[in-house]
Amino acid sequence: MKKMILSLLVLSSVAQSSELDNLINTSNAIVDQIDRGIKLVGAAQEYAYYGDALSDGTISGTAHISPEQLQAYTAALSSMSNYQAYGDLQTVLEEKAYTELDMMDEAIGVFTEVVVDMIAVQEVAEVSESAATPQEEAEVQTFVADNIESLTITQDEVETYNDSLDSIEEHANNASAFLSVAGNKEAVEFLEQGIENANTTAEETNIFYDSNQQWVAMGYNTTRNLTAVYLNGNDNIGLDLYVTEADILAAGSESEYYLTGPTAYSYDCFMNSDCTEL
Repeated sequence: MKKMILSLLVLSSVAQSSELDNLINTSNAIVDQIDRGIKLVGAAQEYAYYGDALSDGTISGTAHISPEQLQAYTAALSSMSNYQAYGDLQTVLEEKAYTELDMMDEAIGVFTEVVVDMIAVQEVAEVSESAATPQEEAEVQTFVADNIESLTITQDEVETYNDSLDSIEEHANNASAFLSVAGNKEAVEFLEQGIENANTTAEETNIFYDSNQQWVAMGYNTTRNLTAVYLNGNDNIGLDLYVTEADILAAGSESEYYLTGPTAYSYDCFMNSDCTEL
């Protein structure tokens, strides 16, 4: 669904950039016909009064304005009424957000695969914790010895796990930052004014989220200045998005991804659908 929305946003951006071209082309097509018609009328005056020449009776039709030309020009006028000379900043922000969401989803796929590969460690933890007698401890030793290969976690798996987590957090933050600014009228208007002052378009700016500065900033191709919207409440716009680690973990604990994962219940529940604790 997100990819479909992104495709529609891209198409919208292309249409936006071609609206002026359409108006230029369709209006010039009619101007060319009018120019030809004026020439024909001028020629008629010159020849008719003096009896100097005749046409074959069909030339006037070559200066007619066709229904297709009129329809194209009318459509171009209608489109131009919504034309934004400085581009569509909200669409640009949303496009960037959906790109980040796609990259987040890819990283989640990598994370999910490596967790499934490593999740036998949960069985080790559960079996070890339940060993309360020497006999049960011996059973743990036997279990580990018999399954050492499948229970081993490699350094490559650890690196993949760590890297994918970093990517998920990065792309999730980027997407959230762009969408929050895109959804705030004051923030959009503030950045749009910066675009107008720089005499450029939204599509030609460099928009990025900076976690250190805690802002979404916009750079221009016409100046070295930056325009930024803070996301920590430190400006008049008032966007304040940062939450605590506890808040994030609490939200994660209630998420479908967590509640359908291996650690919410037990190893057997996840691997074998033996969910007696549900």
